[in-house]
Amino acid sequence: MNQSIGQHLRSRFDAFKLSASNHSIAGEVDAARLSRLADRIPEGTSNAMIAWQLDGGCDAQGRPALTLTLEGALPQICQRCLRPFAVEVSHRTELLLARNEAELARLDIEDTEVVLADVPLDAHALVEDELLLSLPFAPRHEDGTCVPAVPAAEKRDAVSPLAGLAAALRKKAGE
Repeated sequence: MNQSIGQHLRSRFDAFKLSASNHSIAGEVDAARLSRLADRIPEGTSNAMIAWQLDGGCDAQGRPALTLTLEGALPQICQRCLRPFAVEVSHRTELLLARNEAELARLDIEDTEVVLADVPLDAHALVEDELLLSLPFAPRHEDGTCVPAVPAAEKRDAVSPLAGLAAALRKKAGE
């Protein structure tokens, strides 16, 4: 029976209790206020809300686990055209819970994400970790959707900063 605990006022929780009870906690976080994400979000962004939900339960092998779901959009700067755009976030991941370092090392060998849950976990830290992992290294618009930063006509008329160097090299070669 999966019941929702609802909007979680504090971000710390006992992961093993949540897993054993099959309950959920949920909330929203402004990604622009998460310290490790701050430099990945354009300056001046006032609102980058991400909805999150942590569902307690077990994995297919009956081990304690959490399922983290993220939904929202993160403002980014396109690395092609240098214009802002939103990266849609729709992410779901299963996190196995480890009781100690030895269990963490044993479970980490598998192709599954493992979290050391020997102390209460911070939901916002888990959200921040998953957001960092889900963001593209070089965010950009989809192919063919960038708006050129300089109109094509202006680009043709612009003088290349290397034009003087090219002329000097040609002059030197002609000497």
